[in-house]
Amino acid sequence: MTSRVAAAISAAKEAGRGAFVGYLPIGYPDLQTSIDAAVALAENGADILELGPPYSDPVMDGVVIQEATQAALAAGFRFRDTFTAVRAIAERVDVPIVVMTYWNPVFQYGVDRFADDLAAAGGAGLITPDITPDAAADWIAASERTGLDRIFLAAPSSTEERIKMIAEHSTGFVYTVSTMGITGERAELDAAARALVDRLRAHGVENACVGIGISTADQVDGVLEYADGAIVGTALVRALRDGGVDRLAATARELSQGAGPHAVTA
Repeated sequence: MTSRVAAAISAAKEAGRGAFVGYLPIGYPDLQTSIDAAVALAENGADILELGPPYSDPVMDGVVIQEATQAALAAGFRFRDTFTAVRAIAERVDVPIVVMTYWNPVFQYGVDRFADDLAAAGGAGLITPDITPDAAADWIAASERTGLDRIFLAAPSSTEERIKMIAEHSTGFVYTVSTMGITGERAELDAAARALVDRLRAHGVENACVGIGISTADQVDGVLEYADGAIVGTALVRALRDGGVDRLAATARELSQGAGPHAVTA
């Protein structure tokens, strides 16, 4: 099956730019607003939407995202709301939607049930930050069956054996961690990101998208000198928190300029 995520990255390359991947938590500040925010993100430059179901133990998330996800949980978010949101967004914009979630909620929901429901809702794939290919046989089988992309993470500390395994089993792109630690904005991106992309290329990875610490158009531009996509989360969540969907849309437009020329609708 053709990867919708890889196709979006290829389309960006053909347009002479890199891909802009935007992250938002589902259910923040409420479910409908999170849907509207994701639509606005897609309409204002995002090539791929990355949606995060709130989780009670978000070990990878920085303070801004943690506060948003905890607020969503407090407001009554349930894991099944993930599919409601994906379906509603997919009906309004033609941008690949990938879900980024820790493995335990997927396991508890049921791996095959999750894959079927995500595909039925119009989702394009899953990013799994806390499971590696050698422990993901059930998910690999389910994604093969449903045509969903499976996006694993590579970190600067990953061994060559692990990098090879990630390269062989990832589809869509490899989520390339820019630095060690949690998400959030950093004044300078770690030079380790560039070296990590080089290591992934050596193992045949076609699409490497860098995330964690990217918060400005200049940083997006810098990352896309060597990577295929730039992933932004904290800056978008902060914009939504401070100024609602309108400020989020403006921030998305600004960030997308770092990826090159975009045709935005607003």
